[in-house]
Amino acid sequence: IVTIAVLDSTRVFRLSRALGMNLTVLEYVEAARLRGEGTWWIIRREILPNASAPLLSEFGLRFCFNFLFIAALSFLGLGIQPPFADWGGMVRENSAAINFGMLAPIWPALAITILTVGVNMVVDWLLSVEARPSGAQAEM
Repeated sequence: IVTIAVLDSTRVFRLSRALGMNLTVLEYVEAARLRGEGTWWIIRREILPNASAPLLSEFGLRFCFNFLFIAALSFLGLGIQPPFADWGGMVRENSAAINFGMLAPIWPALAITILTVGVNMVVDWLLSVEARPSGAQAEM
């Protein structure tokens, strides 16, 4: 799990750097610098609010991808080993029960599906809440 997190973090770092480089040259950031605002004020008030939507969607996608990857590795026997419980391992252990009409492997697979779809829906909801106008913008 740590290996997957370290290897996958480079993609998030690359996206964060690209967002930061693009946002720092925009006109409103330059205007804040010309007004004499400090670096932390510019980061907190100008850059982070505009970088939060792409980063939030990236984190949601990465979480789902990594969760499904770990579950797939466990299903193949390469992931989390038997003393510890894992939904992919539970599906693998009960896969022979499908031949007998038992629903035992369906429940962990359904839990995996509900978790990934749920995370995507929460991220979409957070992005839609963030995109709504507020204050003076909502009155226009």
